[in-house]
Amino acid sequence: MSNDKVFVIIPCYNEAAAIRKTVENLLTVRPDAIAVVIDDGSKDNSVEEVKKIHSDRVVSLVQPFNCGIGTTVETGLLYAYRHNAAYAVKFDGDGQHLAEEIELLLAPLRSGEADLTIGSRFLVVGDGFKSTFIRRIGIKFFQMLCWVLTRKTMTDNTSGFRGYNQEALAFAAKNYPSFDYPEPEENILFIRNKFRVKEVPCKMNLRQGGTSSISALKAVYYMVKVSLAMLMAALRSPVRERKN
Repeated sequence: MSNDKVFVIIPCYNEAAAIRKTVENLLTVRPDAIAVVIDDGSKDNSVEEVKKIHSDRVVSLVQPFNCGIGTTVETGLLYAYRHNAAYAVKFDGDGQHLAEEIELLLAPLRSGEADLTIGSRFLVVGDGFKSTFIRRIGIKFFQMLCWVLTRKTMTDNTSGFRGYNQEALAFAAKNYPSFDYPEPEENILFIRNKFRVKEVPCKMNLRQGGTSSISALKAVYYMVKVSLAMLMAALRSPVRERKN
């Protein structure tokens, strides 16, 4: 595979209702993309739906059991890194992210302005899904915690719509947080290791099928767990120094 391709990493867990449409639309919008779908031990027919997509630009990786979103994403990042991707994009399999918005993530990477880009629904005025009221409270809390730990304002810490240049991809392939809901910790990790992290305005949809992995009953547990992970990431010594 040529290293001018954009590798789009799509974690998938019980997304049979949306995964095929999501990938097919991605391939139509982005003829330069290679879709890397990592199934995290789905109990529905997600794997079969991906097999129905007849394209040499689809890579299907199937984990034998449910490993969690962190490990699943790291699997995709490692695949892209080992295949010399010029850029990698993390993209949800439930239809929330828009393939048309990928270029917004790539532009600061190509210009050398950023190493890691994050699509923020809260920088978009008006249009687009902003999440539920309860989740917006949690996201606002993570924004404040991120600022306390790094002095950098991140408006959408939980966004899974992200772009990586080669240097960021190499780092993430080896250091990506392996537990559930890793995005806020990843932000701290990259900032602490002196990567250039930039949010860009991106519209998002309601999920197009399936159900969220975060229920209301898990919300408090989720916030405590992620907050502790962010704190530990801030306390750890950086493992990479910015090149001159």
